[in-house]
Amino acid sequence: MAKSKAEAIEKAKKVKFVILDIHGIMTDNTLFYTQEGIKSEAFSLHDRMGIKALVDQGIGVSFLTTKISRADEQMAKIYELPPENLWGQGAKMARVDQFEQETGYKDEDICYAGDEMIDLAVMKRSGFSVAPADGSQEARDIADYVTNVGGGKGVVRELAQFILEAQGKWDNFLGEFK
Repeated sequence: MAKSKAEAIEKAKKVKFVILDIHGIMTDNTLFYTQEGIKSEAFSLHDRMGIKALVDQGIGVSFLTTKISRADEQMAKIYELPPENLWGQGAKMARVDQFEQETGYKDEDICYAGDEMIDLAVMKRSGFSVAPADGSQEARDIADYVTNVGGGKGVVRELAQFILEAQGKWDNFLGEFK
């Protein structure tokens, strides 16, 4: 069951790195196909600001999805995410293990945002887990924080503000625009 807001704030205070599932978090899970069979997806530019906010305030960000598509690569460029932070791997837990071994980060340092059953194990393990408002019931039940918006509608922007407010960094980020 989702935690209280006070518990979520305490967990968000410890976040040093955010791992984002792509489909259902940064997209609304809708796929478009042209007559030629070319797939495309819609991403929210609100999430670009969320990623910028996190990175500008010293919190790393990566994408973790089963397979990185050309659309994912293009969005990573627009969001200014380095290619080494695009993780395409079906065994999500194994990739998180590898990341922690490489960096020394611990579970409590990591925020994971996921929406579906494939994300549950990483969500349970992460120090701070986030699900979108329209995520699966299972994801919403175990999330520390459930966003007010659905996938592809600014989930990353909302979780970034929540984390940075918990850490007392949001006003600093806003200062860039005043």
